[in-house]
Amino acid sequence: MVDDPAPVSVGAPASSSLPHLAFVLSTSLPGVSSAALEGGELVVRTHRDRLIPLMLLLRDDPRFRCEQLMDLCGVDFPQREERFDVVCNLLSVSHNHRIRVIVTTDELTPVPSVHTLWPCATWWERECYDLLGVLFSGQPDLRRILTDYGFEGHPLRKDFPLTGYVEVRYDPERRQIVREPVSLTQDFRDFDFVSPWEGVLTLPGDERAHELRQIMQKLK
Repeated sequence: MVDDPAPVSVGAPASSSLPHLAFVLSTSLPGVSSAALEGGELVVRTHRDRLIPLMLLLRDDPRFRCEQLMDLCGVDFPQREERFDVVCNLLSVSHNHRIRVIVTTDELTPVPSVHTLWPCATWWERECYDLLGVLFSGQPDLRRILTDYGFEGHPLRKDFPLTGYVEVRYDPERRQIVREPVSLTQDFRDFDFVSPWEGVLTLPGDERAHELRQIMQKLK
């Protein structure tokens, strides 16, 4: 295993507040496009090529000390050239603050894996790959984790049909699980617009309430 490179230091006191840390990151760290408070949390946007140095800083530097990777997920924006946001949610138990790191990518360009920094990232990266198709370079176990064997496509992409392409069911005659194209047949519906229930405001057994409503309307 390759040793982690030394973290970058940007020179701020250990007791710095999040607004100050946001200013320091946005002005002093190469590759950070923006750092600002959003919803009480520090949100940092960086280029994927600078992701690992930034994550090392946030994990090892005593000003940030993000010991835990709480979540790694993706967001799909099909109209963009780099359609995916890859979002890493970090937690500092020592300082009781959260930092969100966001990078962008497309269907073909991998994002550097952070599993060497937080081993739990393997689970999150596999999920992001499975559901969105985001690739992670340096991830030795990039397999599907939630979808079925032989599943095609990535179901959380916004251009993936809500019904999917295939359905899985148990066939009692063949006594096995079968996969077949989705079939959503719907019988013709004959709506009865002369139904006695159309426009009825008083249901059977509710006559007394109807009389009270009539009295109240007259009093008005």
